[in-house]
Amino acid sequence: MKYSLAAVSIALLISGCAETWSGVKKDSATIWSETKQATSEVAQNTKEAIHKATE
Repeated sequence: MKYSLAAVSIALLISGCAETWSGVKKDSATIWSETKQATSEVAQNTKEAIHKATE
């Protein structure tokens, strides 16, 4: 009985970790994409500001 309970507990732990890892990867991809977009916008705005200042 103890071995069955231990096996079920380990299986639940592993499946929970797998779900967490998938969520972390998805969240990381979303954050990275938004960071790249924001950085591009800031770079473009900086270029425009420098161009207007040097006219």
